[in-house]
Amino acid sequence: MFHILVVDDDKNTRKYLSAVLEAEKYTVSLASNGKEALEIMDREYIDLVVLDIMMPEMDGYAFTKEIRATNNTLPILMVSAKQMPADRHQGFLAGSDDYITKPIDETEMILRIKALFRRAQIASERKIVIGDVTLDYDSLTVRRKDETQELPQKEFQLLYKLLSYPGKIFTRIQLMDEIWGAESDTGWETVTVHIGRLRKRFEGWDEFEIESVRGLGYKAVKKV
Repeated sequence: MFHILVVDDDKNTRKYLSAVLEAEKYTVSLASNGKEALEIMDREYIDLVVLDIMMPEMDGYAFTKEIRATNNTLPILMVSAKQMPADRHQGFLAGSDDYITKPIDETEMILRIKALFRRAQIASERKIVIGDVTLDYDSLTVRRKDETQELPQKEFQLLYKLLSYPGKIFTRIQLMDEIWGAESDTGWETVTVHIGRLRKRFEGWDEFEIESVRGLGYKAVKKV
């Protein structure tokens, strides 16, 4: 199931939003400000962020700008008591995908979240099917007919990311930031190592291929 990060400095709001989202079967992590949220994203793979604006340490605007500076397309829903058009404009200019005001309408929030997942082209079943090959995000497996390979988390996330956007070129830095986190101390060479492992694993598989783009990075190509 999708993993949502709720970022709000009010403890009761975090608890309330967590209960609403968990009732919809989402996995939920909680942070009290943008800085703490970034630290969580270094450790956990997040599918969407529900984000307050006014917070200590790092507010919602600064957090969103930080995320977008790395070309991360993570869906962000801003939730704020600020209701003026100028506040909405600032949120969208910072890079948020949607904006909802407090007091929160639970149904509206859930509908907006589902719409963001659709817009982000994240299939509700979290699977990618390419001919006889199926990538299952929840089990970290790649299946082809009677063959099943269970991948280490980072390898799977890297392959899933590339095959989610076939033909799109990703730089090593983009892949590092999105899979390992913007604050990771790991060098971009790690991406090259993981790509090599994936190529070896799926050598001879005709359904897809990971291609190097000289001077830029990598892209996945579907063959069927």
